[in-house]
Amino acid sequence: MWVWLVLLYGVLKGVREIVKKKALEKNSTIEVLFMYTFLSFVMVLPSAGVSMGAEPRFYFYIAIKSFVIFLAWMFSFRAIKKMPISLYGVLDLSRVLFAMMLGVAVLQEALGTFQVIGLILVSGGLLLLKYRPGHVRGGTAEGENVEVKYVVMAFASCLLNAVSGLLDKILMRDVTSSQLQFWYLLFLTLFYLLYILISRSPVNWKRAFCNKWVWLLSLLIVVADRALFVANGMEGSRITVMTLLKQAGCVVTILAGRFLFKEKNTTHKLICAAVIIAGIVIGVM
Repeated sequence: MWVWLVLLYGVLKGVREIVKKKALEKNSTIEVLFMYTFLSFVMVLPSAGVSMGAEPRFYFYIAIKSFVIFLAWMFSFRAIKKMPISLYGVLDLSRVLFAMMLGVAVLQEALGTFQVIGLILVSGGLLLLKYRPGHVRGGTAEGENVEVKYVVMAFASCLLNAVSGLLDKILMRDVTSSQLQFWYLLFLTLFYLLYILISRSPVNWKRAFCNKWVWLLSLLIVVADRALFVANGMEGSRITVMTLLKQAGCVVTILAGRFLFKEKNTTHKLICAAVIIAGIVIGVM
């Protein structure tokens, strides 16, 4: 069951990247980040009653997880706004490498033969993306002249998301999915509000609230995160395998780039994604 829940998360994650791109066409990064986090928190308010009762130290740990995601989303939203969705979807797969290293180093999860082969294929697919035959400009394929700093932001987001996934696995040993989701979204909302107040970022509240893509994004994160938290709490679930499964959403983003955003070079990205997906399939054997 946990495998299917993580696959559901992966697909919804791919859909979320598309919705992020659409939402950012109408609002600034911080407007989308705050509003969709706040609306997500409002959606889980009915579970407030069953979200209390955790030991005080776990609220601190959840706050750390929220701050990690706060930074990860600041990086990822800025990156996704400035680069093709299909390219971002493939770069996002690099979190597999970070999460597997964390799973082995921190949780002492052993990598079997299939996991090693899968990891090699995932790494190969990422390298194939960068070193495609022909001219390369700005670190990406020709025709996608993306500034290096946005590529760095995408990778930084992947590392931070991998750390968050590790914290999820650790926290779900002692708290419920309702507790983790409620407090995580509350702390995250507060972090974005503090950022707005301290940086004095201009925010068009009405335009952000009326952005239908922000509402859809909020619903998607609530459903996807609940599925992931439940999976993390199930006996036998492994962060190394779960991280591979999460990346199935890259196919969604690449197809969206081709058919919704009319992006170029998607055939090459699909080949890279096919190599990576092959690695994922082998890695979960």
